[in-house]
Amino acid sequence: MYSPESFQVEDLATLAEFIRQHSFATIVTHDGTTPHATHMPVLLEAARGAQGTLVSHMARANPQWRHFANGQEVLVIFTGPHAYVSPAWYVTQPAVPTWNYTAVHVYGIPRLITDQDRFAQLLQDLVENYETGREGRWQGDMPTPFRERLMQGIVGMEIEITRIEGKFKLSQNRPTDAPGIISALAASSHPMDRDLAEMMVRHANPL
Repeated sequence: MYSPESFQVEDLATLAEFIRQHSFATIVTHDGTTPHATHMPVLLEAARGAQGTLVSHMARANPQWRHFANGQEVLVIFTGPHAYVSPAWYVTQPAVPTWNYTAVHVYGIPRLITDQDRFAQLLQDLVENYETGREGRWQGDMPTPFRERLMQGIVGMEIEITRIEGKFKLSQNRPTDAPGIISALAASSHPMDRDLAEMMVRHANPL
């Protein structure tokens, strides 16, 4: 991922927290001829491996999972708040429009999860991750034959992280203009604009 030095994020704790908060990711593979991408929830197990391990599952009917057996590196993309930035918000002129955004690219060698107990635990972890804290949460209870039939239709995988790249483009290169950008985004009616303004305050520290 192209990333000027001022936008690079290398702190593993910051990257791990970003992945947890923006866990609906894009998994990209290549079959030797064509790139493939699937969008899915992905969990980070930070204590497994030097930089952590990603775990998820995919429909067995999706041919992309077969790429996981070739030993080739895959790319998993996590994206966070992003927004258009107008030159009207700048103090410095002349200026042109740009786009502020946050993204983390994770690379690793995938492995299929063939142990059924491990696979069942992965599915339970996914449920716990997204149901915890919800009022009237679903407990994950279902008849055993129904659960087993569903598990036959999906494939579990884990990706031990070999390298990770973080890019938070938050106007760090324009400290004079950043306060105006933050004010405009914070006043927006669009929730993602406001989320981006908060990230600018937390990570860019332009004020």
